[in-house]
Amino acid sequence: MIRVVKPGLLTTVQDLGRPGYQQYGIVVGGALDAFAARTANLILGNEDNAAVIEMAQTGPDLTFAEDTLVAWCGADFDAQLGGQPLPRDRAVRVAAGETVSFGFPRSGLRAWLAVAGGVEVPLVLGSRSTYRRAGIGGHQGRPLVAGDELKVGQPSGRAITLLGSLGAAARRAAGWTVRPETLGRQAALGTVRAMRGPEWAWFTREAQQAFFSAEWEATKEADRMGVRLQGPVLALLKPREMISSAVNTGVVQVPAAGQPIVLLPSRQSVGGYPRIAALAAADLGRITQLRPGDRVRFQEITLPVAHELWLARERDISRIRLGLARQAG
Repeated sequence: MIRVVKPGLLTTVQDLGRPGYQQYGIVVGGALDAFAARTANLILGNEDNAAVIEMAQTGPDLTFAEDTLVAWCGADFDAQLGGQPLPRDRAVRVAAGETVSFGFPRSGLRAWLAVAGGVEVPLVLGSRSTYRRAGIGGHQGRPLVAGDELKVGQPSGRAITLLGSLGAAARRAAGWTVRPETLGRQAALGTVRAMRGPEWAWFTREAQQAFFSAEWEATKEADRMGVRLQGPVLALLKPREMISSAVNTGVVQVPAAGQPIVLLPSRQSVGGYPRIAALAAADLGRITQLRPGDRVRFQEITLPVAHELWLARERDISRIRLGLARQAG
């Protein structure tokens, strides 16, 4: 059992989302950086889709009723356990009655905390993700508040073995670490790779050049649906209207004002703005960590390259999963 002592600014239960219901207006949602959430679960031997706790801007204080293992990935939060730093990207033993505390991030915006066995909340349409606009999923369909109690699932055999060995050795954390930013083929710092979108040809040559050459600034207009960026005006060759078409996570839309919006997992299923680009899925996590005022550049790649970036990261995950299984015997 996990008890919420302090909820933080926006703390929710998320898994990898609720696909298959967009035709009914139900967003996919899920962890804004699915890869970071998967990595935290991987470290503990959980299933990829086990529910985790997502935090943003200010983290929660959580008290654990039983001995367990936790792992967190994402932004560089000021995280503590028993007055000592809580290491990131590795398995950490938490004793019964202890409190894990997350303060403010020193860099980035969001983090994901996994617990051995996953957070056990009811499945709604096949997912445990919180969809707050509809009031479904997660814990009572809303962000966590002080006094909430969350059940925990059955830990994996690997987690039980590791918890026992750490306790016997009076150690807090595993000696190995899995850092999401080391997996796959990473882009240069401050860069996100992207492909031309379906309406690329609608934009002026100047707008096309600016999209991939300018430095874009994240604005305060950001939520789980998308992030609006500020920079050069991306103008169309001529005024045009389009029939609303399907959009996906990572699509970059350009409204009439000419400032791009990058869509995130809780985005709508269709949109009526021209789609100038689409991000490589492997780089989406960088957008979810942008704070107002942070800057980013886009690097043009092709679809086959985006596929290879995804596959390279998946291969690394498979190698780590195999290595951890062998370590556990």
